[in-house]
Amino acid sequence: MSNGKTLTAAAPMAAAAPAVPAVIKIADTTANPGPLGLLCFALTTILLSAHNAGFFGIDSVILGMAVFYGGIGQVIAGIFEWKKNNTFATTAFVSYGFFWLSLAAIIIFPKLGIAEKPSEIAMASYLLVWGLMSFVLFIGTFRLNKALQVTFFLLIIAFGLLCIGDFTGTTFLRTIAGYEGILLGLAAAYTGLAQILNELYGRVVWPLGPVAK
Repeated sequence: MSNGKTLTAAAPMAAAAPAVPAVIKIADTTANPGPLGLLCFALTTILLSAHNAGFFGIDSVILGMAVFYGGIGQVIAGIFEWKKNNTFATTAFVSYGFFWLSLAAIIIFPKLGIAEKPSEIAMASYLLVWGLMSFVLFIGTFRLNKALQVTFFLLIIAFGLLCIGDFTGTTFLRTIAGYEGILLGLAAAYTGLAQILNELYGRVVWPLGPVAK
């Protein structure tokens, strides 16, 4: 029986709002820039070391590689590593990229009349500071892999031989550094190419020797 009041249907319950996560994480789907940076360093090092070993002189081949591949290419790789929050690789790639650019400038500036040619002591000091920084980065590789440990160890030796050679004026040491630098370049190339092959095949093709952290 009606009591004189209009009955209405109950309002549907509001749909429950989806839970919002406390932290939103964006998946990183970008490529690994490490092989690019390592190969930029490796190929340029091999060519410059071949010069130091006495195979040919300083020409546009070395300067072109130092500016565009070893220099600019490696800096770009370092910037991409920054996007991946990789402090070690960012520091290494950007630093050594500008090492190649500064080395090219040291060679080119005197020819253009912009600056004087550096003395052997000045050049040795330049190599010394780079060797010291490389030593600290070498310590960092003990948290990464054995392939990088070998690469940075050979890099320290190369800077040491070149530095002592300039301090003492011993050209023989520069020649030895050239051959050792070729080995350094091959080690860096292996480290970069191993990452590419391992990623493509989805398994360890060329081992990098990971270390326990």
